[in-house]
Amino acid sequence: MNIKNIVFIILRLILGGMMVYGGVQKFQKPIPSPVEVVEKAEKFKAPEKEGTLQKILYISGAKQTGYFWQVLGICELLFGLLVLLQGTGFVGAIFLLPITLHIFLFHLFLEADELGELLETGGLFAINILLIIKERSKWKHLLWIKPV
Repeated sequence: MNIKNIVFIILRLILGGMMVYGGVQKFQKPIPSPVEVVEKAEKFKAPEKEGTLQKILYISGAKQTGYFWQVLGICELLFGLLVLLQGTGFVGAIFLLPITLHIFLFHLFLEADELGELLETGGLFAINILLIIKERSKWKHLLWIKPV
């Protein structure tokens, strides 16, 4: 086994582990009631706290749907496990791509001042892309099919 393979195994463990952890965390806290959300949002109405208000409303809105937060948690958990398993790592990485992109964009647009989280989520997105590019021989023929 060469160093390149070891690096990709470590990257898979990082991405898969973070996604499994994030998926489990979605089920740790009870979903707040709409009244609790409004009360929390009222505390951040000042213009200088607009970014915090947007984050609260966005995440609370996802939770208030009654399904989206749970579906996201299940997908993070399932796709993270797929990335961790040897034979399904590529499929898991493909399925995780829109999720890691969404997480990165959330932090880019709603938490741009949180440099640590922005670097962490950008790193996860980059790892996800690297894991997919590593397997390009498996999918590159799908991008351009020559007409007969």
